[in-house]
Amino acid sequence: MTARIASAPISWGVIEVPNWGLQLGRERVLGEMVSLGITATEFGPEGFLPDTPAERAEALADAGLAAVGGFFPVVLHDAAQDPLPAIERELEAYVAAGASTLVLSAVTGNEGYDGAAELSDAEWQTLLANLDRALDAAASVGVVATLHPHLGTVVEAPEAVERVVAGSRIGLCLDTGHYTLGGGDPVVFVQQHAPRIVHAHLKDVNLSIAARVRAGEIDYREGVRQGMYQALGAGDARIGEILAALQGAGYDGWYVLEQDTVVENDDDATRALDNARRSVAFVRAAFGEDEGASA
Repeated sequence: MTARIASAPISWGVIEVPNWGLQLGRERVLGEMVSLGITATEFGPEGFLPDTPAERAEALADAGLAAVGGFFPVVLHDAAQDPLPAIERELEAYVAAGASTLVLSAVTGNEGYDGAAELSDAEWQTLLANLDRALDAAASVGVVATLHPHLGTVVEAPEAVERVVAGSRIGLCLDTGHYTLGGGDPVVFVQQHAPRIVHAHLKDVNLSIAARVRAGEIDYREGVRQGMYQALGAGDARIGEILAALQGAGYDGWYVLEQDTVVENDDDATRALDNARRSVAFVRAAFGEDEGASA
């Protein structure tokens, strides 16, 4: 089995959250991905790639990268807001670029990822129904829609994830960092729900910093800035066991290096590239590949 390794611009600090840090240029970020032997990437936030589907596809092709799809934050629990028009517009770019996976995040509607929202039963029903609608809309154009449990969204804790598993048909993006931050054990989740996992975001976690974020001592961005996410294999998230569990379950989707990073200066940018390089090497070693193998 060969690892299908991809990356995401957030590993270089490129994110949709305002005032996060320096937003490195597209050519640099995509070029550094390619320098690591990575052959595919998620799209990144709005504005990182061109808006029009054809130009977005061209930008990736020019860089020598295939399109995986991407992280798409959207409000799904508010009956007064229909998410389908925005999702369908985004899917046009997926079709143009040949991308396969739409990674939905059920955001609260507030900026950033601090705090969370407790949903009423009616809001839960709206959320679950919209997840199935999104799944069907994506499937109609040959794209797989997934839900990404994420800190600071309405699907964060393991209990909320279980409610999604029980109440909708959508597959899940297992983010090893966010599921750990939410209080879950990704290894156990893979063992119990492997058929529902259709996409994987790989993060390693410094649990002592993560505990301060969960306790509200520091906000999410500050936790990231202080090194909450580590190069794969350097943290506490048992990435080796997670990879082994996914392989054992027959997972054949993407392994996306998607480690939130704050870049404030050139040293941070250099560190981001080094962490990405170490993470690629870790995944390849887990699959018994040498460092020169292509993703």
